Amino acid sequence: MVLFFSSNASSPPTIIYMGRDKVENEELIKYAWPQDIWFHVDKLSSAHVYLRMNEGVEWDNIPKELLTDCAQLVKANSIEGNKKDNLTIIYTPADNLKKTGDMAVGQVSFHNDKKVKKVYVATRENPIVNRLNKTKQERVVDHEQERIDRVKKENAVKRLAAAEKKKQDAELAKQREAEKAARSYDSLFAIEDEDEAPKKYGRELEDDFM
Repeated sequence: MVLFFSSNASSPPTIIYMGRDKVENEELIKYAWPQDIWFHVDKLSSAHVYLRMNEGVEWDNIPKELLTDCAQLVKANSIEGNKKDNLTIIYTPADNLKKTGDMAVGQVSFHNDKKVKKVYVATRENPIVNRLNKTKQERVVDHEQERIDRVKKENAVKRLAAAEKKKQDAELAKQREAEKAARSYDSLFAIEDEDEAPKKYGRELEDDFM
């Protein structure tokens, strides 16, 4: 089972989700989307909380209010961390999570430590936690089917973008050919004008002589 929350700290609202237990956390590590951001209490046990970023939001520029929502939710879902003040929450893109066969269930490390950021939490803020809990929904998720559907949708978007680029490239090439032909046409008339000028000048001299 996966727990879903909705944060209104951004517009449109942003999805936040987490596994119900460490077994579900393993599935989320495996199937998290590339645009998801993983949150966890630093150096303490806690839920693995994921933020599914809206389009156009970069992981290293998440709005402060949205970061606070995620951090408060992580703290509230840590048995030990929920009782403590002055906690550090770490977060990183989901594709930076590293999982090897010798790790315990739910345990992770990182491919690149430089892509791990921190947010400080002084104390639990109940209004935030209560607001998020009111949006909580628990659902069974077919992670593999969700992955297939996501990849199909992404590929369709890529094909559409490629077709549009091909169309634009063809129109640009056609425009350039037209401009090239126009320049050649202008040059042809310029040469013809130069050829006619001496003949005309010659006739004028002949008329004056006669």
